[in-house]
Amino acid sequence: MIVLDLHCSNAHRFEGWFGSAAAFEAQLADRLVNCPICGATEVRRLPSAPYVQTGQSASARPPAAGEVQAASAVPPSAPAPEGLARLMTQLRSLARVAENVGERLPEEARRIHYGETEARDIRGSASADEVESLLEEGILVLPVPPAEEDLH
Repeated sequence: MIVLDLHCSNAHRFEGWFGSAAAFEAQLADRLVNCPICGATEVRRLPSAPYVQTGQSASARPPAAGEVQAASAVPPSAPAPEGLARLMTQLRSLARVAENVGERLPEEARRIHYGETEARDIRGSASADEVESLLEEGILVLPVPPAEEDLH
């Protein structure tokens, strides 16, 4: 999973999460990437400092495909744009009505994807490696931030 700093034609800055750089380029070419604030589909990638999250030093080996992530250009203390805040609220409400499968999320997501069980909305937890594996299989998963009441 990579996080890219993006900029729309109306000068809104936002982050986009993609399975890989190639996935971003394909979605951009198909005009599937749009600004969460204004909906503009004229989007460009901003320069960012990539980093690799591994147990080894960055100089020990070149990054493998899918390991490169972009650092966020928006400081954590910056207020969220109105559109992003609205999106987060919608995601949280969807997560509340989804069936909580807990740590069985990767297994259940695969069963649904491959038609072994009925399709339904599920939520749960998975490690970064499990999420990456699901994405590589073509199974769309989306990290959802916890509800406000779960943060305190």
